[in-house]
Amino acid sequence: MNGHAPAAPIRWPAEAIWEAVAPVLPGFTVEVLPSVDSTNTELMRRARAGLAEPTLLVAELQTAGRGRLGRPWRGAVGDALMFSLGMPLAPADWSGLSLAVGVSVAESLQPAVHPGAARIGLKWPNDLWLDGDRKLGGILVETASLVAPGGDVPAATRYVVAGIGINVQPPQADGMNTPPGSLQDVEPGLDAPAALLRIAAPLIAMLQNFEAYGFAPVQARFHQRDVLSGRAVVLTDGTTGTAHGVGEDGALLVHTAHGMQAVTSSEVSVRPAGQPLPR
Repeated sequence: MNGHAPAAPIRWPAEAIWEAVAPVLPGFTVEVLPSVDSTNTELMRRARAGLAEPTLLVAELQTAGRGRLGRPWRGAVGDALMFSLGMPLAPADWSGLSLAVGVSVAESLQPAVHPGAARIGLKWPNDLWLDGDRKLGGILVETASLVAPGGDVPAATRYVVAGIGINVQPPQADGMNTPPGSLQDVEPGLDAPAALLRIAAPLIAMLQNFEAYGFAPVQARFHQRDVLSGRAVVLTDGTTGTAHGVGEDGALLVHTAHGMQAVTSSEVSVRPAGQPLPR
């Protein structure tokens, strides 16, 4: 016996989330797993097996969580909020979806602010940052083709999975020049279940609005939290320039030596005052 009391079980607001969402999203379910390799991977597996119901899947522990470009995302129980939302979607244009997801999450955690005063910012294309230079969380959006008996699913419909990981407690910052941010830095006492309750219903509404109207109506809201705007950036192909916000399609606009360039697929890193990008 080590004398330590066992950790209290986490009380997830599954019922409250379901009650808020079910009337506007038929078939919606909320599921909490004590452990899974990755919530995104699990929902993608299900979709490819023909299980494409709208699902909010929460993991208390991820053993193989993934970030952008396959980077690992790990978190101890209660130290991070890790979940994926999967639902069928058929927008006319998929461009800017991860940005729209980021806007929704940031606004849920830190509501409307004066321009330039947002502590929770967005780093194109899929990161949540705190105070302009500390990574708070990440977003990974994936899609899978839908397979349905009888072909009764519209051809344009895909199963979209929006995976989100957010530091709730300050993570270890060994070897990092800039320590990552956490929700405790934003609002002391805010835990993973409370954060999920704030995020879930507005995120589903954002995806439904994106399906109908695309990214353009969200562009100005992204601009309020754009941490790259006006900063020197370097693309993975070595191109350097200054970020100038995003277009109506969510492409990052970078002013380079060859003029303005719209970036849609290259990963972007920032060079604030000569320091490396926080991972």
